[in-house]
Amino acid sequence: MAKANKHTLAVTVENKPGVLTRVTTLFRRRGYNIESLAVGATEDPNISRMTIEVDGDDKIIEQVTKQLYKLIDVIKIVDITEERSVDRELVLIKVRADTNVRAEIVQIVEIFRARIVDIGRTTLIIEATGDAGKISAIEDSLRPFGIVELVRTGKIAMVRGTTK
Repeated sequence: MAKANKHTLAVTVENKPGVLTRVTTLFRRRGYNIESLAVGATEDPNISRMTIEVDGDDKIIEQVTKQLYKLIDVIKIVDITEERSVDRELVLIKVRADTNVRAEIVQIVEIFRARIVDIGRTTLIIEATGDAGKISAIEDSLRPFGIVELVRTGKIAMVRGTTK
């Protein structure tokens, strides 16, 4: 029996209104949960790239792929789970930071090679990029100070090397 795990799908689609809705509706109708989703334009303004992380065994991923190919706006689907790839997420974290703890927070930010992008009277907004483990680690490190607000992107990924 195939084991369930997270798969990362790189889905190239036409950059048209409604494509994202059609893709996510396909997942919803079949009861598959999208763990992470990031969409953006590519080097060609007529084409967008979706990076979709979905939990499922190989059979489920095969079914999802076949169904996605039936959508008229889908150009190409590549399961890059097993490929040598680079993946990143972005997080913005607003943390409580009165003058007594700012130096400690700045140290944490430096350790994670993150950046402070806003300084308020009682808060700091920190921007960090990295793989999911790094993003979770900085969240955990800042939690004791009091996270006021947090927003995290989905994963984006690209296969290493020169193949397209």
